[in-house]
Amino acid sequence: MNMARNTTVPAGLPSLDVDSASHLRAMQDYLAYRIQHTDDGFMPFEEWMQHALYAPGLGYYAAGSTKFGSEAPEGDFTTGPELTPLFGQALAGQVAQILAATGTKTVLEVGAGTGALAAALIPALNLLDIRPQYQILEVSGELRERQQQRLEGLHANVQWLKALPSDFKGCIIANEVLDAMPTTLFRWDDAGNVLELGVGLESSSTQQDGAGPDAGQPRFMLAERPADEYLQTLVALRMPPLPGYRSEINIQAEAWMRQLGAWLKKGAALLIDYGFPQREFYHPQRAEGTLMCHFRHHAHADPLLYPGLQDITTHVDFTAMADAALEGGLDILGYTSQARFLMNAGLIEILTGLDPHDAAGYAKVVGPVQKLLSEAEMGELFKVMAVGRGLDVPLMGFTSGDRRDRL
Repeated sequence: MNMARNTTVPAGLPSLDVDSASHLRAMQDYLAYRIQHTDDGFMPFEEWMQHALYAPGLGYYAAGSTKFGSEAPEGDFTTGPELTPLFGQALAGQVAQILAATGTKTVLEVGAGTGALAAALIPALNLLDIRPQYQILEVSGELRERQQQRLEGLHANVQWLKALPSDFKGCIIANEVLDAMPTTLFRWDDAGNVLELGVGLESSSTQQDGAGPDAGQPRFMLAERPADEYLQTLVALRMPPLPGYRSEINIQAEAWMRQLGAWLKKGAALLIDYGFPQREFYHPQRAEGTLMCHFRHHAHADPLLYPGLQDITTHVDFTAMADAALEGGLDILGYTSQARFLMNAGLIEILTGLDPHDAAGYAKVVGPVQKLLSEAEMGELFKVMAVGRGLDVPLMGFTSGDRRDRL
């Protein structure tokens, strides 16, 4: 098993306050304990990411830190629905079409964040004379409380689920969900073999080399070992061997997509996330992969730095997600950029209803929308894919610019 020492704190990251430092130490001790109790001192990266994001009481999504916010220092990153309610208002037209085609009023949002999307989408559906049965599946207790507080004033029919349904008909929404599913890291070596990356601990003698405030704290290192036959085969099917090339393959997200086919009986799932088709995902120039971390609106690439305090994400391989959906018996109903989807769904029509003579108000609304649509911002990096079963109508969000042929 080869080891490589963890990097130092990137320049420009905000310093930790006392509470954050205490939380970090608790998470580090927890992770060190888990690694020490493995057979070989190697924790696969998928497991590290699972603990760092979702460990009860300690993980990033399971603890009480502020995660979403449009302005620093609040939050660590911003999503489309957080930028403007027009995101949800535009989405309402597509959701309404799916509900009409299924003869239901049930919407399931997976991972609802602060509830910003639901807060915009539910009133927009009401205006379309649809009183939705809105369901939310949220793994974070802290976020679930924030959602309940935010949506209380809507007096809507909202239900929080503890698990995915076994039989669902209606519309599913997953905005920035796939990117947060724990992923597997791999690297090609010079001999054309696939290595699996994980996390190990520095030796105890190395860890005690200082007397400062960090002395004695666990120090984590990226480690690697030969990939098992399954991972070796999976990677080799998707890209040629490129010595030194490092990237990700999200086995958990693919399994989730296959399982979707078991419980989505009629309707469609709208998957909104940043990513690429497979040939772009594993492009030779993307030799360091797509893994990124977000801490207080600062992005960096070290997933070992602040476990429990920072978000860890990877881009989505939409070809792999489409293949998994097909394996689960679902149809691929559309795939396009976020900008094209929102425009197809009616975002431009919503903007034309604004008063252009109110210059200040108009600019306040249009500014965030430009971020949603701009190729330099979220418009091209984010994609929307629809998968479903039992629908025989073309979805309005993909009437122009459908890219299914690129998957």
